[in-house]
Parts: sequence; structure tokens; C-alpha cells
Amino acid sequence: MKQKFNSSFLQIIKIMLSWKMLVMFFFGFSSGFPYYIIKDVLKFWMMDANVDIAKIGLFALVGMPYTLKFVWSPMMDGFIPPFLGRRRGWILMAQIGLMITIAFLGQFDPEQSLVWIAVFALCLNFFGASQDIALDAFRREYLTSKELGFGTGVWMNAWRLGTFVSVGLSVLADFNVTWQTIFFILTAVMGVGVITTLLVPEPVVEEGLPLNMKEVIIEPFVEFFQRRCAILILLFILLYKLGDNMASTMAIPYIMQMGFTKAQYFVIVKGVGMLGLFGGVLVGGSIMIRLGIAKSLYVFGVLQAISTAFFAVLNNIDHGSHFWIEYSQTLLGGIIAFEFFSTGLGQAAYATYMAIQTNKRFTATQYALLTSLMGVPSVFAASLTGYLSIYLGWNIFYYLCAFIAIPGILLLFKIAPWNVSNEVLEQGK
Repeated sequence: MKQKFNSSFLQIIKIMLSWKMLVMFFFGFSSGFPYYIIKDVLKFWMMDANVDIAKIGLFALVGMPYTLKFVWSPMMDGFIPPFLGRRRGWILMAQIGLMITIAFLGQFDPEQSLVWIAVFALCLNFFGASQDIALDAFRREYLTSKELGFGTGVWMNAWRLGTFVSVGLSVLADFNVTWQTIFFILTAVMGVGVITTLLVPEPVVEEGLPLNMKEVIIEPFVEFFQRRCAILILLFILLYKLGDNMASTMAIPYIMQMGFTKAQYFVIVKGVGMLGLFGGVLVGGSIMIRLGIAKSLYVFGVLQAISTAFFAVLNNIDHGSHFWIEYSQTLLGGIIAFEFFSTGLGQAAYATYMAIQTNKRFTATQYALLTSLMGVPSVFAASLTGYLSIYLGWNIFYYLCAFIAIPGILLLFKIAPWNVSNEVLEQGK
């Protein structure tokens, strides 16, 4: 028994310290880095230029490529660039497109050239979404099912680090660095991804590649829906994170109504919470090496539900009591840390499960479809959370969010039985 434990432990350490995890880190960083250039950096730039807030709001529309990326994802499965291979070729082209677009974007004047800025912002998001399609497919094909859980955890943390760095560089504007220079620096940082692409080997895919347009466009859907539990798998992707996402949507108004200040919110949620999230995805990835994906989905799903229900605790304490006055911040910090840690665990398992449901012949197309699908219920359900919290009250609202996790967990009994191995779980076998 001890020998078996030592062998398992050594296997976990070997995976965690492998060169593949370093590749996951750099590619995850490269994926997250451009996403917030338009989402946040562009807004800071336009605010400095006194652009009308209404016009700034319209720039949210240039984010559409990330929502519609499944439309052109089949091309990345069916066409192999004449250099570097099917995945690395597309990754490199997207990265070069990003570098050129970022560099040119910063050379315009927001007061004079908003239309051109919008055009280049749209191009930037198109290349960013294209890079994500190719990178997601690369991760699925590059890692074994045993490595995929921890590799996804590393990727997700590096993705967030990339977003922090891109937004953080905008602070240089407060130190009299011109925005043109800042955009050149942003361009240079994208070089991290290019260097990684040139050094890493192309994944080896044993499955035959699509040969014609029918196999590229139609076959990914046919192949998926011919599986035994295809509809249940889609329902699981829709439901597993639904309650957790609904609860997080109302975190700011809930915490503000509890009497906490904006500064306390920022320190506790963005500080303690983010550390908990980082820890969750890494620990979740490590646990999946030992437990496997199926068992992890059960355990992490239950923890997500429990952590969501814990938010009601804040509402049940007398806010005029000595205990609340003395320990309210500590209590909020503990609940936030547990909730974000559980969310990180669930995200790691959820993303890994989606990845292994893709056939390596059509990784780009199927993964783009699944990741687009997972955002649909969250958007619609999140739009109703304000009304639900008013009508039900905070306690019942958070208990409801916890209860909504149950259908997703119950579906696991059918699509991912407790003792099923990663290999059997793969592609809905």
C-alpha cells in the first residue's frame, strides 16, 4: 500500500515539474494577455483622452469575435498551414496578427480616429479569439488525459496573470509614459507566446485528419451527437457551473448591502479571493492526477454548492452585534476564500472535462462550440439574478443558487460514474 502511494506521489510530482507545464504557463499567459487590452486598457486610454462615456460603452461590441469564434474554428481543423504544423502554424499566425494590430492600435489619437481604433480593436479581438481556438486545441492534443487536469490549472492561473499584466502596464500612463509607448510595450510582451510557439513541438495526433469540407464542417457535429450521452453531456456543461455563476453575479451588491466599503471589497474579494481561486485551480489540477476527472467532478461540485450556501451566513448575523463589528471582515474573508477556492476547483475539473470530450480530429471546432455553449445559461440566468434576489431575499437566493448545482451533479451518475477512468470518460465512451 505504501509502495503504491509513493509511486502515485512520484507520478504527481513528475507531471507537475515537467516541461509541458512550463509550456502551459507561457501559452496560458499569451491567451489571457490580449483579452483585457480591449476590455480594460482601451477604456483607460480613451478616458485619458476624454472620450464620451457613451462611445466607450459601444466598444463592448468589438468583443463579439470571442463569442462567435466557433464560426471559423472548422477552418483551423481542416486547413494545415505550410509551416510549423496544424496547431503551431495557426497559433503563430494569430500571434503575429496580434502583435501587428496592438502596435498599430496605439498609434491613433482617440480624439480624432475613433473609427480606426474600433476597426483595429475588432481585428485584435479576432486574432485573440483565433489564438484561443488554436491554443485550446493544442492543449488538448499536447497533454495526456493524466496531465490535462493539472495542465489546465496552470493554464488558467497563467491566463489570469496575463490579464493582470496587460492591465497593469496601463498604469505607466500615470508616470508620463505615452500611450504609444505603452502599446509598443504590450506588443513586445506578446513575444513571449511567439518564442514558445517556435520552441515547442507540434502535438502528435494519431486520429486521421479531416480530408474535405464535409468532414471539416459537418463531421464534428455528427461525431459528437452520435455519442451515447451527447445530450446529457451538453446539459451537464450548461448546468454544472450555473448556480456558482449566478451567485458570483450578485456578489458586489450583496457585499455592499452588508455594509462593507469599496476598499474592503477590493482587498477581500480581489485580494484574498483571487489567491483562493489561484490555489483552487492548482490544487484541483493536482487532485485530478490522483483521483481522476470523474471523482473530482463530484467532490468539487458539492464543495461549490456548499460554499455558495455559506453566503447566507453573513445575512443571518446581527449586524449591530459586537461579534459583527469585530469579526465581519474576517468572516467575509473566510467565506470568500472558501468560495473562490471551491470555484477554482470546479473550474479546473469543468474545463478538463470539456477538453476530453473533444475528438482530436476536430479539437478546435468542438472545443470552441463547447466553450461558447457554457456561457449561454450564465448570461441569461445572470440577467435575472437581481430580480430573484429582490423577490426571494438574500438567504433564499443563495440557497437557490446552491440547490441549482444539484442537477449538474446528478447528471454525473450517467455521464461520469464515480469509478470510471479518464480513458473511459474520454469522448463520452
